[in-house]
Amino acid sequence: MRFLFEMDRHDYADCTYTVVRDSARSIIIRNGRVAMIHSLKYDYYKFPGGGIEQGESRVDAMIRETREEAGLIVIPETVREFGCVHRIQKSADDPEMCFVQDNYYYICDAREETVELQLEDYEQREDFVLEYADPRVAIQKNRALMQKSDKARYEREARILEILIAEGYLK
Repeated sequence: MRFLFEMDRHDYADCTYTVVRDSARSIIIRNGRVAMIHSLKYDYYKFPGGGIEQGESRVDAMIRETREEAGLIVIPETVREFGCVHRIQKSADDPEMCFVQDNYYYICDAREETVELQLEDYEQREDFVLEYADPRVAIQKNRALMQKSDKARYEREARILEILIAEGYLK
C-alpha cells in the first residue's frame, strides 16, 4: 500500500513505553460527496473506521468498523487500497506513553441500504451520525477545530480529503 504522509510530533523523547494500534478506514464516494462520520457534539468529520483487532485483517477491520460506525455494508469485491498514514506522538492521556498508528485507507462501495449503528460509549457521547459530506465543508470544519484542539485526526482527515480532491476522486 502506498505511503501518503507521516504525522510525527517529535514529542515523545521522554516516553518510557510505546503502544501500537493500527486502524483501517473506508472511503465511500457517492455523487461527489464522501461518507463520513460527523460528530455533532464537536462538529468534526472522520472517515468510518477504527482499530484492527488481534487476528483481524485490515480489510475485515475496515468492513466491520464501517458497518458499526456508519451502518454501511461494504461490498467486498469493490475494496481497493488507497494509502497509509503513519502517526507517532506522545499520548494525550499518559505522558510516558508513545502512541504509534498506521491508518490504512480503502476506497470501496457500499450497499444502498443501511443497518443499525453499533456505537461505543464515547461515539454515542459525541453523537456520531453518518453524513455524505461536501469534502470542502469537512476540510473547513476540521481545520477550524485544529485552532482549538491538537487532535491529529482533524488534520489527518482534512489531508486525506485534499488528496482525494487533488487526484480527481472528488471535485
